[in-house]
Amino acid sequence: MHADSALSFPILSILIFLPAAGALAVTLLPQRRPELIKMVATLASAATAAMSIWLLVEFDRHDAGFQFVSQHTWIDRWGIGWNLGVDGISLFLVVLSAVLFPLSIIALDPHSADPRQDKAYYAWLLILEAGVIGSFLSLDLFLFFVCFEIVLVPMYFLIGGWGYEGREYAATKFFLYTMAGSAFLFVSIIATVMIASRNGVGHVTFDLVEIAEHAEFAASTGRWLFFGFAVAFAVKVPIFPLHTWLPDAHTQAPTAGSVILAGVLLKLGTYGLVRFGLFLFPEAAWWSRYLWLGLAVIGIIYGAIAATMQKDLKRLVAYSSVAHLGFIVLGTFAVTSQALTGAVMQMINHGLSTGALFMLVGMIYERRHTRQIAELKGIQSVAPIFAAAFMVVMLSSIGVPGLNGFIGEYLILVGTFVAEPWYAGIATVGVILAALYLLWAYQRVFHGEPDEANRAFPELKAREALALIPVIGVIVFTGIYPKPILERIEPSVEALIEHVEAKTGVDLPEPNVVTIDADTHASTEAEMQEGHG
Repeated sequence: MHADSALSFPILSILIFLPAAGALAVTLLPQRRPELIKMVATLASAATAAMSIWLLVEFDRHDAGFQFVSQHTWIDRWGIGWNLGVDGISLFLVVLSAVLFPLSIIALDPHSADPRQDKAYYAWLLILEAGVIGSFLSLDLFLFFVCFEIVLVPMYFLIGGWGYEGREYAATKFFLYTMAGSAFLFVSIIATVMIASRNGVGHVTFDLVEIAEHAEFAASTGRWLFFGFAVAFAVKVPIFPLHTWLPDAHTQAPTAGSVILAGVLLKLGTYGLVRFGLFLFPEAAWWSRYLWLGLAVIGIIYGAIAATMQKDLKRLVAYSSVAHLGFIVLGTFAVTSQALTGAVMQMINHGLSTGALFMLVGMIYERRHTRQIAELKGIQSVAPIFAAAFMVVMLSSIGVPGLNGFIGEYLILVGTFVAEPWYAGIATVGVILAALYLLWAYQRVFHGEPDEANRAFPELKAREALALIPVIGVIVFTGIYPKPILERIEPSVEALIEHVEAKTGVDLPEPNVVTIDADTHASTEAEMQEGHG
């Protein structure tokens, strides 16, 4: 069904070309019409979001493979193709990316005194959107690298051109770290393709699936290649100790840049570890898992402690990302179906929760022109709706039951506990610390008696509410009823787990606990096993 629809209607290609065409249209518009520029940018990103929702509706939740595949020869001589596909692991990341961009454009204006710069701002945002979606859809290693690198350029200019006081330093640091990682990635891609062509594949191809299924790497070779890929993605996540660029980039980036950086760009790292680390080099990923599990729990604890010590609200949220992304890495390298499902789920949850937090912090800055926690207090009494929105988003970031963050963290911790109980135990401390630093920050910013400066704090505007309501709606809905998301993720995760088992010869452990199942809200793993038997 989907193969036919994919052939007649290349939806995945359109998802990439729509924002790219929007960027071109914005560039060609006259400078003197700033309202027209924003309208075109909004329409291009909104059309992309609508297409992603259509993709979500048409996606076959029972199919574990890649759907809507679009495969065309690009550079035949080198085996490079325009090869796109989407599965349960990438589906919601594509939808998340497509939805966050129009919300950011609608709710957040560029931090610029000169309206003449707006054209470049919106053009860069749309190019960034095309690159991000292309990265999540690429099933060709060369195409993935191109999209992965395209993302770097607009983000650099957005931070450097529309950021705050230390924007040049933050943009340069972001660029250098990411470029260093990309150098490892490029060399590893070329080496992987060349070695695969001589060992199992039989010809030069950049096709991800073909290499993953047919290539045979010697153990030491696979580990070196995996290392090259992993370094690039570790910088992008970022994993401790490669995280130092993130707080600076977040703090100095314009609000829309921070929303996109937290919501989508960091997921390129975690998605890369799953799609290219586990899938291409399962033996190397399994062999090095204790290194990644160790770095994950260090990141969880360190990020939480560092967040607790921050005086700048935006910087606090930035360090919380280091902790939350540690959970995703933990779930990835626990390599159980529950943990990996939780990791994919948490990529989406973090994008929603932390993206919304940055949006709200940006709104606070626009009102008060400060992000210092000590200068903000009593906002709840003058802007209760704003405070309520912040509260819901913050509680979802903590992982309170009934909101989206709980589901992902629960599955990660349960799935990790059965395989590596000590790491799961340490990670649980991070959950407690998250509650500490976020609730304490909320108490200082929103409670108490407002001083003269905070007494005039404006309530949530209609335009801002328009962007926040869908996000908060999804946060609550997912927390109460995660089944529609989980039942689309689980088949692809199970297929990946089977692939890892086949390639490594390892029987991966699975928890015998109550899990959220596609057909029933609660079934035991033991019952599932009996049913298969």
